[in-house]
Amino acid sequence: MGREITLTAADGSGSFTAYLAEPASGTGPGIVVIQEIFGVNQDVRKKADDWAAKGYFALAPDLFWRQEPGVQLTDKTEEEWKKAFALLQGFDVEKGVEDLKITIDALREVHGCTGKIGTIGFCLGGRLAYLCATRTNADANASYYGVTIENMLDEAANITKPLIMHIATEDKFVSKEAQAQIHAALDDHPQITIYDYEGQDHAFTRIGGQHFNQEATDLAHGRTTEFFAEHLK
Repeated sequence: MGREITLTAADGSGSFTAYLAEPASGTGPGIVVIQEIFGVNQDVRKKADDWAAKGYFALAPDLFWRQEPGVQLTDKTEEEWKKAFALLQGFDVEKGVEDLKITIDALREVHGCTGKIGTIGFCLGGRLAYLCATRTNADANASYYGVTIENMLDEAANITKPLIMHIATEDKFVSKEAQAQIHAALDDHPQITIYDYEGQDHAFTRIGGQHFNQEATDLAHGRTTEFFAEHLK
């Protein structure tokens, strides 16, 4: 469906690839699809393809390129989980955000893109989508079960564009205490809308994943689809 493009890091340290899926119409807004800890794998590519089918240019950058370019893991084996967590431990969030800024700028320049750009991220990407809201010029951002956001709540004062957040109430990587902190700090923010998914665990939208739930996925993606249609189209 899509194709790989190459982007150059802002710090001049090298280049990285990104998976680009384009709408059949050849014109539309853009969405940056931000990976989980498993790299730009089949699930991420499928999500990008799905956004392209809805009329968006979707671009998924390889954020682990500084450690190992082209990582594509699944959640099916213990070995892959170990590697994914090792990559997460070695990931530089600050540089990751810089790479996302480059990706957002590059997507705006893609032929046919209107220049309106959203971001959507899952797990690690959910944290980074939140940081795109606080640190980049993206026009709208969607965070799915983002991890360690409770440690970054002071940055919410910088948010000037719409942010939608999806929280799994039984998320084993985001404690009830962390969820309460997020709600306390962000519920009244004029740009932020938070949805809780009762009984759902982490990564409930990961296709084929251990905790995948079709009903909750349809609900969350439906909300995000309306959100992007309102703010990007």
